[in-house]
Amino acid sequence: MRTVIFDLDGTLADTSGDLIAAANQCFRGLGLGDLLDPTLDAGTALRGGRAMLTLGFSRVEGFGQTYVDGQYPVLLEAYAGDIASRTLLYPGAMEAVAGLTEAGYAVGIATNKPEGLAETLLQTLGVRDAFGSLVGADTLPVRKPDPEHHFEAVRRAGGDPARSLLVGDTVTDRETSRNAGVPSVLVTFGPGRDAVQGLEPEAVIDHYDELPAVVTRLIG
Repeated sequence: MRTVIFDLDGTLADTSGDLIAAANQCFRGLGLGDLLDPTLDAGTALRGGRAMLTLGFSRVEGFGQTYVDGQYPVLLEAYAGDIASRTLLYPGAMEAVAGLTEAGYAVGIATNKPEGLAETLLQTLGVRDAFGSLVGADTLPVRKPDPEHHFEAVRRAGGDPARSLLVGDTVTDRETSRNAGVPSVLVTFGPGRDAVQGLEPEAVIDHYDELPAVVTRLIG
């Protein structure tokens, strides 16, 4: 079966606000105040918790890698406690997913967010049942850009890896698709919009309305 696999953060949903709020909660707990800006640092937020902590601690003296490692579990706990109050699905995302399903495509998610957090987020947003698979950062011994992460998401959705593509928003997604030998579609409406064109994906979309035609062109 033809299959479309989606990244989550920055592709299906803008999760940066809740991620940054969790990181800032860590910093406040250390008496440092809010070290990250929800708008200016949105791109870093979608690279994950460790990237946020590293950036925040780089803005104060005396806080190195040891603090990043120590605060990472604290950040995850803070994020799990308030995972979706600032998160928004991108316009047209779920309509596009429903349209692909109705057209006979399998759909799934491959994310470098821990699986449990991704599951909780999708359930909270009320969209988990729309996806045939969910493979997170800790589901397998490998994660994106390892192609097996993509292949497993395809297989769990009931699809054929040879007839699949990946929809994402970052260089990690582009490298994953390249390593897997499948097309990539990158979105321009996430925080990484400025870098998307230079990654030379098979297609770029500015709105989810464009996705069905692009999918048909790339994998039939």
